Amino acid sequence: MSRDVRTDINLKEPRWDQGAFLGRAKHFFMLTDPRNVLLSSEALDAARTIVEDYKHGKVRPGLTEDELWRAKYIYDSAFHPDTGEKMLLVGRMSAQVPMNMTITGCMLTFYRTTPAVIFWQWANQSFNAVVNYTNRSGDAPLTVGQLGTAYASATTGAVVTALGLKSLTKHLPPLVARFVPFAAVAAANCINIPLMRQRELKFGIPVTDINGNRLGKSPKAAQQAILQVVVSRIGMAIPAMAIPPVIMNALEKRAFLKRFPLLSAPIQVGLVGLSLVFANPLCCALFPQKSSMKVSHLESELQTLIQARDPGIDVVYFNKGL
Repeated sequence: MSRDVRTDINLKEPRWDQGAFLGRAKHFFMLTDPRNVLLSSEALDAARTIVEDYKHGKVRPGLTEDELWRAKYIYDSAFHPDTGEKMLLVGRMSAQVPMNMTITGCMLTFYRTTPAVIFWQWANQSFNAVVNYTNRSGDAPLTVGQLGTAYASATTGAVVTALGLKSLTKHLPPLVARFVPFAAVAAANCINIPLMRQRELKFGIPVTDINGNRLGKSPKAAQQAILQVVVSRIGMAIPAMAIPPVIMNALEKRAFLKRFPLLSAPIQVGLVGLSLVFANPLCCALFPQKSSMKVSHLESELQTLIQARDPGIDVVYFNKGL
């Protein structure tokens, strides 16, 4: 191994301490870095080679530890963790900011007419379906039927919520109507994520001890994981869909935007993008990726199995997902 790189780096784990919010935030800032979308296939393959070679005890001469970690995060941003396949570009975590800033910006700009509401809510849920399919778990793969059901239900829920609230806000101040897209997105997340992960709710997700030894599957752990993901997803939407409407409501009263109304959409998209650059990683970091639950809160059958295996285990761990 090269003297520039330590030989004991565990590339299966993040670089920073995931027990602290700051460490989780640093991890997700690297993972969601939108600049990774611009990397060529050659750059992605080079990062994969560096990571895989290191795992097998080989390293390029002169490689530094910072370069190794950079390659690891490039690799993680583009290749599926279970299958190792290169993921669809628009479904990668690094594409979240550019894709969401465009769709969310347009949802917030074109909210006044019914056709515009329907189109942009459909576009948003179509994008979410691509993201969920791209990042599907290898342990509990999605079927086409499950994906279709979740997609149709979330789209219907978002459109019905948006149109219903739109009709209720006709006689309210214009600023109130600007928050209708956020309510629709929040409702869709509450529908979409549990449906996408219905298999986990039914059969459970793998739980392990602190050393990663698998102990069984728990639906209750799945419930906690999905709740945390829903909260994180809604949290991501709050800055991007709550702050720009207030700013735009003030700007549109000014002479500049009255004179140049076509600039409204680009300004709104830019404000959403600025919000998402920080909201995405910070909200992903709200809960540890490796979540935990007391054994006493699990199903009674699983509690019995764990106690029979090792009475000293009082906490189990599981991957909450994104």
